[in-house]
Amino acid sequence: MVAACRALFALLLGSVGASAAAVDIDWTTPAEAAAFRTTPSYAQTHAYLERLAAASPRTLRLTRFGVSPEGRDLMLVVAAKDGEFTPQAAHASGKAIVMVQSGIHAGEIEGKDAALMLLRDVSVAAKQPHLLDDAILVWLPIFNVDGHENSGPYNRINQLGPAEMGFRATAQGLNLNRDYMKADAPEMRDWLAMYDAWLPDLFLDIHTTDGADYRYDLTWYTEQWGPLHPAVQRWQHEAFERAILPAFERKGHRSSPYLDLVDHRDITKGIGNFGSGPRFSTGYVALRNRAALLVETHMLKPYATRVRATYDFVAATLDYMKRGGAALRGAIARADADTVARAGHADAKLAVAFETSKQSVPFTLEGYAFRHEPSAISGDSWVRYDPKTPKTYTIPYYRDLVATQTVSVPAAYLVPAGWTAVIAKLGEHRVRTERTKAPLQRLAVERYRLGAPQWSSAPFEGRHMLKDFTLASERAEADFAAGAVLVPLDQPAANVAVNLLEPRASDSLLAWGLLDAVFEQKEYPDARVAERLAREMLAQDPALQRAFDERLADPAFAKSPEARLAFFYERSPWYAAQRIGLYPVVRLDAAALALARATGR
Repeated sequence: MVAACRALFALLLGSVGASAAAVDIDWTTPAEAAAFRTTPSYAQTHAYLERLAAASPRTLRLTRFGVSPEGRDLMLVVAAKDGEFTPQAAHASGKAIVMVQSGIHAGEIEGKDAALMLLRDVSVAAKQPHLLDDAILVWLPIFNVDGHENSGPYNRINQLGPAEMGFRATAQGLNLNRDYMKADAPEMRDWLAMYDAWLPDLFLDIHTTDGADYRYDLTWYTEQWGPLHPAVQRWQHEAFERAILPAFERKGHRSSPYLDLVDHRDITKGIGNFGSGPRFSTGYVALRNRAALLVETHMLKPYATRVRATYDFVAATLDYMKRGGAALRGAIARADADTVARAGHADAKLAVAFETSKQSVPFTLEGYAFRHEPSAISGDSWVRYDPKTPKTYTIPYYRDLVATQTVSVPAAYLVPAGWTAVIAKLGEHRVRTERTKAPLQRLAVERYRLGAPQWSSAPFEGRHMLKDFTLASERAEADFAAGAVLVPLDQPAANVAVNLLEPRASDSLLAWGLLDAVFEQKEYPDARVAERLAREMLAQDPALQRAFDERLADPAFAKSPEARLAFFYERSPWYAAQRIGLYPVVRLDAAALALARATGR
């Protein structure tokens, strides 16, 4: 009966749109009704959005892009003035597609409550319908839905309200905002498919900050690092810093670049660029040649203020699309075209790891007076801010990033058929690949030899990351079984492929531990066999005795029978046959790619 009533209600409203039938309904959101002391549950949020979409079927569509490990829908709401509710229709419309993501950290949930308010106001309330004139809004109200329902009053110790809030990690204990490249979480794999389908022109990720106390109610961050195309960088600067943020501040807000403190005890020491990298949302979007901005509302402002700041910022962004949307789409088209064309340039380079510059520029920070007081608890000093005493500081801003690792861009990569986990990750990221049907023999390749691996001692996001290793490049001829996968780089997703497959990239599959087996020795000699091998090798190569004598100068080596025998075994063809440290993914130039395509059919 309830379902039938809902269907009839939707049918009636569908014939009149957001008309008189919706006027008599109370569209106050749950957070508004609670004076922002609380935020609604997943079920309450879903019910409100269902009701809203049913009342405005020509403007809103509630759907899902996946299901969480605990069985909850990953909700997606599309708001479109002319009913462009699918990716195909949205792209064909010529309008800018703006995607807003809330609740990737489920305790930082302003974006969800701002979503309910703004989606209402562009539809049934008809307060701001013009925001959809030149933009299609795609909103994820709660990304980390399982963490959202792991709610309680003690999840965010640094944050002022709401009364209860969700947990940072998923039901599997993963931080989704470190998972964009390795994609261990089922939610992230669903997100990657959804994102590739929509490929929004602009992506906003809504968070709540930690850290110092200051007067801003919102801080923001945009990527300024290597893979983000200069045309998209220029659009971000012109749009946000010269138009959207000034319009936002005219609503009574204060904003600032993200305040990544150099010293959390002393704000005057300066702020830096934390250089997120592609494990983070905005870093990943940069690899896809799209614009993105991280929103961080200030955790010590009242929840109502934080929700209103999010609402006003998203509204200002949508409003700007009337004059800035076409320019953004043009910048993206240039970026995609240049990325595709780059594969034809033998001298092309791409930076794949960065650090904050040591050079700074002055920055004016609107903060509060503070003092350090000695603490009998910690034995150190602690910071005490005085919100009644505003104070302006001029501090150093370490704004820029510098590349620490740059690689040449090949025409293609080749992944051997046996490395199914690597091939699967490329598929999850929707990187275009070609599978060979026949064996490849004596193919000219560039490959890496890796050594001296060092892993982190503690787990990070469920993995022990590879911290350091040696790397040497070599030219060789190699054979590959049928089923090897070619990864041509004349595609818009080339930056993703390079960052996944280049060992030195900050978030490569090697760094995340998906190829640890390349460092493992599988066969070992008995001591008696190694003794005989050593004598045979010394008899055949007198120079080896000198090298051995030099190693004996190391007392630790000299005292270890195992190390002394390994010295010889590791220089033998038996050790070489195990290919320890030989990175399986190889690089191809244009001639080798053409040959692989021709012979691998």
